[in-house]
Amino acid sequence: MKFENVLADINGFGRFQIMIIVISFIGRFTLPCHFMLNNFIAAVPSHHCDISSLEDEDIFRDLSPADRLLVSIPVQEDGTPNSCQMFAEPQYHLLYNSSNTTEASVVPCKDGWVYDNSTFKSTLTSEWDLVCDKRGKNKATTTIFFVGVMFGAMSFGSLSDRYGRRIMLLVSYVTGMLFAVASAFSTSYVMFVVLRFFTGFCITGIVIVSAVLSVEWVDIEHRKLVGVIDSLSWTFGNTIFAAIAYFVNDWRWLTVSVTSPLILAIITWRWMPESARWLIANGKLEQAQVYLKKCAQMNQREDFINTLKTETLSTIVVTEKRDRAYSYLDLIRTPKMRRLALSTGALWFCVATVFYGISFNITGFGLNIYLTQFTYALIELPAKISVYYLLDTIGRRSTEVGSLLLAAVSLGINIAVPKDMSVVRTVVAVIGKAFSSSSFATVVLYSSELYPTVVRQNGMGYNSFMARLGVAVAPLLLLLDEVWKDLPQVVLCCLALLGGIVARTLSETRNRCLPETIEDIEQNW
Repeated sequence: MKFENVLADINGFGRFQIMIIVISFIGRFTLPCHFMLNNFIAAVPSHHCDISSLEDEDIFRDLSPADRLLVSIPVQEDGTPNSCQMFAEPQYHLLYNSSNTTEASVVPCKDGWVYDNSTFKSTLTSEWDLVCDKRGKNKATTTIFFVGVMFGAMSFGSLSDRYGRRIMLLVSYVTGMLFAVASAFSTSYVMFVVLRFFTGFCITGIVIVSAVLSVEWVDIEHRKLVGVIDSLSWTFGNTIFAAIAYFVNDWRWLTVSVTSPLILAIITWRWMPESARWLIANGKLEQAQVYLKKCAQMNQREDFINTLKTETLSTIVVTEKRDRAYSYLDLIRTPKMRRLALSTGALWFCVATVFYGISFNITGFGLNIYLTQFTYALIELPAKISVYYLLDTIGRRSTEVGSLLLAAVSLGINIAVPKDMSVVRTVVAVIGKAFSSSSFATVVLYSSELYPTVVRQNGMGYNSFMARLGVAVAPLLLLLDEVWKDLPQVVLCCLALLGGIVARTLSETRNRCLPETIEDIEQNW
């Protein structure tokens, strides 16, 4: 007997399932905000060397602000003051001959920097001077956060398979909120990155647990709808985040603002049910019976409550011992599971690196940072709605392959477009973001359908680990522009192509029952 047969009797997509989706939606809102947070809290405002120490000289003090910059800071090719260097001595002759600067000696900024606060009241960059030779530290804040996400994905994936989806979701809510708020009150750079690491570690449980919990409660027909709705919560959060960041331009209060929805998520958690699939797979038949009866009542299928007996539920999983503890090692013990794990892991790495490589580059095209963030988020809406129809029309595999290949084409076009065509480059990047968003929305549902129930959360935890490894690499890839301006785009284009090739090797899951055991994979998948 299949679990889908039980769901069919009590309605696999009724009020009970809608309640789960709404509760998950509330908790998932804060995730995209935190994942994109460094785009704003670590933004680099216009800056130049602090020259206030030169005001002791009478001649310097009498100059206008523009002339003070002219005689003390060399000008870059684009006509703006140099961000990291100043003249060793004021060049007063430039007041009369501004072109004669070739022989003037320059030195690194002696007394720190002055930042333009017209866009951001404060950022990590201005707080701890993460510019010039400390530019790498700025990018490292994003990487460290996603390293935390990476290890959190593995931990929460394993723990939720061992202790249950519901309790680990609450743990993720509470600990993620505590560490995030604490990071907003950091007094040093080291304190901040440590707390951001633990924020990433804890908050990632929300996405991997809620995604699996939603999928495990719905029937085959509505799995794609649930997957797309879960993904749309990400789009909604990203879109609203652009507005929040516009009005809250202090990095500390912005961090607190995007974390506050977790309070509502904790309150609504009491109505979140445990996964009946997980309970049955782990021999907790009486608890599964309780939740299934609640589902039947909410979905107005009371006639079937009497059929939900423990003897009936015990026949659902009979091919493997239910009291056995599964671990990540079970992903590689058998040949087909090993092949599945390697393929999906590589796919998630490619998808995540491409998606976030594009998402983090919101200042790379010379347009307004808030408008670019908003457009990047908004383009996900039509992309994911298209995915909803394509998943059944052409299947999961074809949708994934096509999205990645078209994202690669967009990245390739942007390499050829001249740098001075900012609007054109941004439009192409937005199109690329749409295709990469489609690939991400597809791969989450696709992977959850590929793994069997007994190790599904472990499988999703492992995949999320690989994705976060890709996300951690993404901001560092953007530093490759110092080697060659287009090198980050070239690397992202190649990864999108590789992801499309890997996705082509996976099995199609359209209109198929979810596998329950590892034997299902080895015998029938």
